[in-house]
Amino acid sequence: MPGIILLLLCITLSAWGFLIYQNWEMTNLPMSEMWMPPNSAWEWTISDFSIVYLMWAVMMAAMMLPTALPVIQLFRKTCQQRYGSDFPFSYLFSLAYLLIWFGFSIVLTLLQWQLHSAQWLSGMMENTNTILASAILITAGIYQFTSLKNACLNHCRSPLGFLLNFWKNGNLGAFKMGILHGVTCLGCCWAQMLIMFVVGVMNITGMVLITLFILIEKGFLDKKHFISKTSGSLLCVWGIILLIL
Repeated sequence: MPGIILLLLCITLSAWGFLIYQNWEMTNLPMSEMWMPPNSAWEWTISDFSIVYLMWAVMMAAMMLPTALPVIQLFRKTCQQRYGSDFPFSYLFSLAYLLIWFGFSIVLTLLQWQLHSAQWLSGMMENTNTILASAILITAGIYQFTSLKNACLNHCRSPLGFLLNFWKNGNLGAFKMGILHGVTCLGCCWAQMLIMFVVGVMNITGMVLITLFILIEKGFLDKKHFISKTSGSLLCVWGIILLIL
């Protein structure tokens, strides 16, 4: 197995293992032994921010790396053909891709900080505000119909087209391509990540289902319009039902 693919698989499996362990701690440890986010924004320490950021960063790696493997594999093969080796190019590409999601994790951390302060998330990081949950679901549903979502999704669905249209030579070129792919992938999936604030930030089932949905959404080219519109409609209906019930 190629080195970069083996490394990314190890990172992905380690990330999922960490998340599963964190979920186990939350459901099995006594409350007195469990770390919980402070409710007041002014009570948060650097340690609290670090814990929440680490959780989101690991979650982004666990959920998004599997969806990026096809383009990384194709990029690796192209580098071997052009340069005779994929090192360090595919590693720089992958690092840049992950940095985009690690940057987005800062946004998610700050958002969670404010949601705890407003007491819209419980100490167990579960949603306590129906209006917030509904707004997130409807926003994610409507986004499925937008031209920006479709443009980003088409980019992610065509690794070969991405390489042909945006190829850049050298180490810096590989890094820039990873940044570009990460930004486009973020444009495709950011709203879906917010759904974790609806189902529970540490909900393993939610993480798995969202990851599987992203894989399906990117993989089934012949059903792309059906998948996008159906999922968008279902999210909107889910959000409306939460408001009514």
